[in-house]
Amino acid sequence: MSLILAMDAMPIPAPLGWNTAFQFSFAWAPTLLIVLYGAVYLALTKRWEALTARTWSKKRSVITVAALLCVFLSAESAIGTYDMTLFSAHMIQHLLLIMVSSALFAMGAPLQLLLEACPGKFGRFLTRLADSKPGEVLGLPAIGFGAYAIFIPVTHLTGLFNFMMEHLWAHHAEQLGFLIVGYLFWRPVVGIEPMRHPLGPGQRLVFLALAVPIDTFTGLALAMNSYNTVPALAEMHRTWGPGILSDLHTGGAIMWIGGDFLMLIAMGPVAYNWMKSEEIKAREIDAILDAQRDTQAP
Repeated sequence: MSLILAMDAMPIPAPLGWNTAFQFSFAWAPTLLIVLYGAVYLALTKRWEALTARTWSKKRSVITVAALLCVFLSAESAIGTYDMTLFSAHMIQHLLLIMVSSALFAMGAPLQLLLEACPGKFGRFLTRLADSKPGEVLGLPAIGFGAYAIFIPVTHLTGLFNFMMEHLWAHHAEQLGFLIVGYLFWRPVVGIEPMRHPLGPGQRLVFLALAVPIDTFTGLALAMNSYNTVPALAEMHRTWGPGILSDLHTGGAIMWIGGDFLMLIAMGPVAYNWMKSEEIKAREIDAILDAQRDTQAP
């Protein structure tokens, strides 16, 4: 595996093939954020353990490492190498960030860890901020869903995508935006962190089901385009690989089929937990009815 240093100017990489598919490109912005997030998360777990005399969930820590690894692969593997050249690679990256990495970050409960482990005045400030009205509104499931419903089509079906393709800093900002919006979306679905307005098991399933048409609409809109909607792709004068329109159609299919498939996978454990909760409720009701019959018996 070779290491390619990515500068502000993104040259067209070599044709994608077996020799380049396993290359990694080093980009300072994603690497800095990955290392910083991991270091802060680790420091906060140590702080939390010192304050509570308990051990922070190893499962959450492992999941957080998996989330960071997923971000690394999406930004600095061949996917990241070709994300500014091939629209299809860009779409794979987006799905990994907003559908996989973000869900894993939510499972790591970073906000709960931050609020419970930060010391002194700063910790109290963060707690007041989280308990404030803006903090409560930002934590609403409807806000996470709305952000997802707006961010996905806007970043793919408007001129914002072309702007991002022309400016590397905008591309990195978009990547960060996918992680933030994805975290807000998946946090109520995962349901690990304490929330003032949590979703019930059945509501989580409906929440995900309502999000499926967003990916479907965006993907179909791209897959059915009859002209190039991203002029920056034509200005690159790429001489290898699929044609621009064919690449756009492939990217749209990835968003449509891949996004829906990942959403359906996420529905599996949510549906299972819903059935388990209904079984528990049924047993509790049966126990109450049995107790009532016992007390009424002569």
